[in-house]
Amino acid sequence: MEQPRAAARLQIVLGHLGRPSAGAVVAHPTSGTISSASFHPQQFQYTLDNNVLTLEQRKFYEENGFLVIKNLVPDADIQRFRNEFEKICRKEVKPLGLTVMRDVTISKSEYAPSEKMITKVQDFQEDKELFRYCTLPEILKYVECFTGPNIMAMHTMLINKPPDSGKKTSRHPLHQDLHYFPFRPSDLIVCAWTAMEHIDRNNGCLVVLPGTHKGSLKPHDYPKWEGGVNKMFHGIQDYEDNNTRVHLVMEKGDTVFFHPLLIHGSGQNKTQGFRKAISCHFASADCHYIDVKGTSQENIEKEVVGIAHKFYGAENSVDLKAL
Repeated sequence: MEQPRAAARLQIVLGHLGRPSAGAVVAHPTSGTISSASFHPQQFQYTLDNNVLTLEQRKFYEENGFLVIKNLVPDADIQRFRNEFEKICRKEVKPLGLTVMRDVTISKSEYAPSEKMITKVQDFQEDKELFRYCTLPEILKYVECFTGPNIMAMHTMLINKPPDSGKKTSRHPLHQDLHYFPFRPSDLIVCAWTAMEHIDRNNGCLVVLPGTHKGSLKPHDYPKWEGGVNKMFHGIQDYEDNNTRVHLVMEKGDTVFFHPLLIHGSGQNKTQGFRKAISCHFASADCHYIDVKGTSQENIEKEVVGIAHKFYGAENSVDLKAL
């Protein structure tokens, strides 16, 4: 029964993007104080009815805004993603539309083309090998619990967090992903974020503020860090310091699913290795675009449009909804 459902979900994803071309698992225990309150089925707001999540998993996500599934993505797939990323770094493949990002401290370095030059690639939908992540039945099985069966892949990333230079620029400020997305409703959007190796506080694991998905979208801007901040690494300006923080220690293949209003970030990479993860934000096809003019998202729209105009010669009339 599972195979036909997985195949149907895959076709839906590919169809929406216009492209031609898991056994029993449990939630990963995490450190910190987190709540799994008592719910009645009618009270579920952030998860949908199906036979995938257990009652305890649904309660956990409803209360905390995230859920880690252990050992979800096979090692063989992780290795294939790693191999393709290395080809991109060596410029052996150049996928159409791919955005390549470098840390602010190494952007002008003399490194030869290698993973030492690139800290993140975004929008890899035209790279068939990396885009396989967004079509994995293991991933879509869980995505459907949050978006429903009509799934769209909206934003893709492979993150290669570099060893920190000493200026703490490998950090990612606390933020909400919805800041970057001009579509709603937020409850039908979910991020799948998969560790490509062991990740802990030493190499910059994710840190989340449980329960903050129940709040509203907060104003974001560049943090005033002395060492510099990477491009478009906006952070929340007015979060409460006394919020509980949970650091997500993950093994290769572990995947966290989280709500776009969940406040999260990551620390600096204190090791000499590059910390890798691959992710995709998914949304229901029932989502709709909004006009961000006059909202807290207007600043990121202007920045994105400016970048598009610089690199692609886009007209000034382009707006965030078209990118």
